[in-house]
Amino acid sequence: MPAVKESSSGDTPRKPRSAATLVILGVVAAAIFAGLCALGTWQVHRLAWKRALIAQVDARAHAPAAPAPGRGEWPALTSGNAEYRRVSAAGVYQYDRQTLVQAATELGSGYWVMTPLQLADGGTVLVNRGFVLPEWRKGQAGSAQPPAPASVTGLLRMGEPGSGFLRNNDPAANLWYSRDLPAIAAARGLTDVAPYFIDADADPGGERDARKAPIGGLTVLAFPNNHLVYAITWYALAAMVLVGAFIFVREEKRARRKG
Repeated sequence: MPAVKESSSGDTPRKPRSAATLVILGVVAAAIFAGLCALGTWQVHRLAWKRALIAQVDARAHAPAAPAPGRGEWPALTSGNAEYRRVSAAGVYQYDRQTLVQAATELGSGYWVMTPLQLADGGTVLVNRGFVLPEWRKGQAGSAQPPAPASVTGLLRMGEPGSGFLRNNDPAANLWYSRDLPAIAAARGLTDVAPYFIDADADPGGERDARKAPIGGLTVLAFPNNHLVYAITWYALAAMVLVGAFIFVREEKRARRKG
């Protein structure tokens, strides 16, 4: 008696899918393709925006210093129209009301020294005089500097909110993690405070030891710009959906011919 050859599952032709299944799969594939293309296009727009932002910041940061906005201009200031302008201001430093905000820089972990500058018109601008290491803070304990006339040139920065990725400030414990201007003003009893602070430039002839004096000019002007990579990634995924759809259609046609 001749042996009966067993048929394997791989020899069994696949049945064609129903029209309803094909419609559903087509709609899903089209939706995924459209979504990926939309994400890629959004990243292209973000790329143009980021390049414009970088060019704008570079132009503002390297322009000649202009007088810092006065009290009449404060309500109209926004990040878009004011951030990173190079400005100058003069007044009287109130050292007894300065605030140390925790910071991490290329020089290590320490503090930004935020000192109120009392302006001639009665307003106050907080000035980030620079970065110091914890040793500087220890050396300042118990000492008090009297108010002193000063002038400053630097970059205008809008205040940082006390939320987001930064830890919440604790004014009662004098622990500061963000340069939240209204909170600092309230804690130090300051009134008529500008909605911006000034990141002071480095003093060419000043002390360059963060253990002894604040070091200015450490504003980071580098902005991550990965939008082109993201756009290519999304478009590549969309192309993969098209390739997958092509393979699926080809196999479906084969199954129908065999059926």
